[in-house]
Amino acid sequence: MIPGDGQRFTYTGLPARVVFGAGTLARARDEVERLAITRALILTTPSQIAHGQAVVDCLGDRAAGVFNGAVMHTPVEVTRAALDALRGAGADGVVAIGGGSTIGLGKAIAVRTGVPQLAIPTTYAGSEMTPVLGETEAGVKTTRRSLDVLPEAVIYDVELTLGLPAALSGTSGINAIAHAVEALYARDGNPITSLMAEHGIAALARALPAIAADPVDRAARGDALYGAWLCGVCLGAVGMALHHKLCHVLGGTFGLPHAETHTVVLPHAVAYNAPAAPEAMGRIARALGLEGGDAAGGLHDLAAAVGAPRSLAELGLPADGLDRAADLAVQNPYANPRPLERAAIRALLERAFTGARPE
Repeated sequence: MIPGDGQRFTYTGLPARVVFGAGTLARARDEVERLAITRALILTTPSQIAHGQAVVDCLGDRAAGVFNGAVMHTPVEVTRAALDALRGAGADGVVAIGGGSTIGLGKAIAVRTGVPQLAIPTTYAGSEMTPVLGETEAGVKTTRRSLDVLPEAVIYDVELTLGLPAALSGTSGINAIAHAVEALYARDGNPITSLMAEHGIAALARALPAIAADPVDRAARGDALYGAWLCGVCLGAVGMALHHKLCHVLGGTFGLPHAETHTVVLPHAVAYNAPAAPEAMGRIARALGLEGGDAAGGLHDLAAAVGAPRSLAELGLPADGLDRAADLAVQNPYANPRPLERAAIRALLERAFTGARPE
């Protein structure tokens, strides 16, 4: 997709400030002050309390306390508990440090209260760069898109990712790649997001096997975080398609782990869309270092190279859930280059369930 050949497109840059580098957590207080937050509630998960305390240390008297109850898929009952903590602490802003679960909780609070957010991601999920919020209630995950959801500022600190386990690094990174992949065949795609998408996929595809071999490879960690940023921008700029619809169904309805589910589903969703999006497939393959190769197969092989799971069965999806997942996937579908056919979606899910190579 190259502008200047008569095509028309629309690109909207989102108003987010980014601080990127190593050791940048030390700038958290400066960013909180810039956002005019006088008392910040720090959000994290039970396993990342140490990160939360590091933010408290950075903020000093601008820290109002820590809420460490963030969980996957942003259930509304957790959001209610966090809102109680926000009010109880007299906080006028939030600092979310962690992965997609924590960033999502910050968004859920912001959209309900209007308080500013500083996001400090420690994984490659990319949620911090999007105006999209996914929430789960009564076993159903729904999404909304609004600038009120987008964090005003983001700190990327390569140092915070050095302790990310190699296995989680792989699935988190492929989750990020999924954002860029869908941007390449999005209905509202454009040359700017396509450039970022291909560059982001290439950075992560280069970095993830190196991280699997040496989790403290700083150059690879920097590449991965940079790639995740670009992929997150893509997700925030254009719409989602079949892959994200499937993952929202599987995560929200069956409680499957977020990044791992994206990793398993992505090659199969790409294979499904391949006949309808040949240009996107070529760009994906090129970014994977497979000029003229098989994009879906390359993504499947990348998951294998980083030791990631490749079947929904090993993630805990029951075999009798495949029909329900297929039914839900074709209800209220996201825009997709290939029309959704229930039988073909069911076959896709069957292959993803068993871990077969995508067709």
